[in-house]
Order: sequence, then structure tokens, then C-alpha cells
Amino acid sequence: MKHIQKRILVTGGAGFLGSHLCDRLVEEGHEVLCLDNLFTGAKRNIGHLIEKPNFELIRHDLVEPILLEVDEIYNLACPASPIHYQFNPVKTVKTSVMGAINMLGLAKRVKAKILQASTSEIYGDPTVHPQTEGYWGNVNTIGIRSCYDEGKRCAETLFFDYHRQNRVNIRVVRIFNTYGPRMHPNDGRVISNFIVQALSNSDITVYGRGEQTRSFCFVDDLIEGLVRMMNAPDDFIGPVNMGNPDEFSILELAQMVIRLTGSRSKIIFEPLPQDDPLQRQPDISLAKEHLNWEPTLNLEQGLTRTIEYFRTIMV
Repeated sequence: MKHIQKRILVTGGAGFLGSHLCDRLVEEGHEVLCLDNLFTGAKRNIGHLIEKPNFELIRHDLVEPILLEVDEIYNLACPASPIHYQFNPVKTVKTSVMGAINMLGLAKRVKAKILQASTSEIYGDPTVHPQTEGYWGNVNTIGIRSCYDEGKRCAETLFFDYHRQNRVNIRVVRIFNTYGPRMHPNDGRVISNFIVQALSNSDITVYGRGEQTRSFCFVDDLIEGLVRMMNAPDDFIGPVNMGNPDEFSILELAQMVIRLTGSRSKIIFEPLPQDDPLQRQPDISLAKEHLNWEPTLNLEQGLTRTIEYFRTIMV
């Protein structure tokens, strides 16, 4: 299928998700502007794209306005792992809120369609399971995770207010745990932590009793969902959950990583961190209904591909 070439801005384009999205859009023949301040993104993630004639890297911090001419904007810029977003919490809030204001202002000016990469973190420590888009969340406004949770919640508010007030053409996607090649090895997320620990035969750290559950979506499936959402009819703007509804306990995940890596690691247990959600599972009925989207790769298949990647960067 031949795509109409568009000029597309991907903020956070050198990050984990952003770089995979840039791959997809470049391959489809679009002119892709990758904007990143390289705080958590890395040039190695997009190094293979630099020489492509339809790809451009712009080093810029989204907290500052920028003038560009584009048809579509994917707003993915924000540190997404607790280690990175808690490193400078004020900056995290600014990136979410000022970044949203700057990108929505740009979209308004040039009449671009804009997609916000929101997060399952807007549900906080949920009292409803699984989470549907109609659930308003259970978020601590003053905790150590609040800079990310509340920044993303405010960004959603801004997107809908720009839509209602200025008729900006928006899309909002709430992304649940996603993993795959190009994850930062030191980002503190559970899958990268476990794989790094297993490949070095170190103890695998499980918090609490490992009974808390998560749902893990492989990056290729998530990117397919983002592109479908951007191209959806204008009467479906979200918010829409995207993630894999298969639920695993953290202990099950640790055991699977040990098995797939052939590791000699032992599992050790540590106290639970503050505000760590006990359950996180998306209800993806809306994505199935409106986008005909659901994940295709199971956890074992995705972990196998992710472990292969980590083996190459840990040599």
C-alpha cells in the first residue's frame, strides 16, 4: 500500500519508543523530523537513520518553543522510567506540561494532527481492575512518582482543552508497559533490570513478594497501534489504552527471564518502593473496536528478541 508522503515530527525520537517509530515512518517514505535533547534518548538508537535522505535529527529541548512546518506530530518526549524521571522531577513536569503547550501551539498554528503518548501511570495505583479509559485513577499528587503521573495527566487536560477551544486535531494514547530492543540497560524498568542481572548471573531483585502484576507489550505491537491511532477517523480521538492484556506476576517474569537466558542468577526479595502499583492491566476493548488493534507477540517471543539485543550491547 502506497502511503501519501507527509512531513512528520517525532518528539523524543531518539528514545526507545521514538526510535522505533522513526524507523517505521522512514520506511513508509515520510519525511521524518526527530526532535530530542538526548537526555534519555541516544544517537545510537537512530544512527542507522542519519544518512537517510528523509530523516533529520534536531537537537532541541521541548521546554523551549520551536517553529517548524509539519503535517503530523507524535509527542513522545519525556523520561519514562522512574530512575530518569525522578532524577530531575521539576524538569519532568516541565517536559510534560510545557512540552504539550509548545507542541499543541505548533499544531494549532500549522494545522497539524498531533498524538500524545500518555501513560497507564495516569491511573496511579488503580482500585479498578483491569483499567478502562473511563476510570479516573487513584494518584498521589505529592509522591515521588507524581512528577511523571501528574505531568502526563495535565498534558491530557491540555490536549482536550486545545481540541475543544481551538479545534486542534488530537489523539491521546495511554501506553502500558512496553519493552524490546533499545531499552536503556540502566533505566530501572523491570524487564531491562532482570535481563541485565540474568545475563551477568547477578542476583535478580524482586520487590515485595513478587505478587504484583504487570502486562508487557512488545515494542513492534505498540508502534503499530500508535500509527493506527494517528490514521484513525477524526471522530475517534481517545484516550485509548494500548498494551498487552496478558497479566504476569513479577515473580513469574523473573523466572521466565532466568529460563530464557540460561542464567545462574538467584532471586532475592527487597521491600516495595513507595507508590508502586500492585496491579496494572489494560482493558483494550476500545483499541480492538476502533482500530482493529491488539498485540500479536506473546511475552516469551518478545523476551527472546529483547534478550538477543541485550546480549549484543553487553559484550
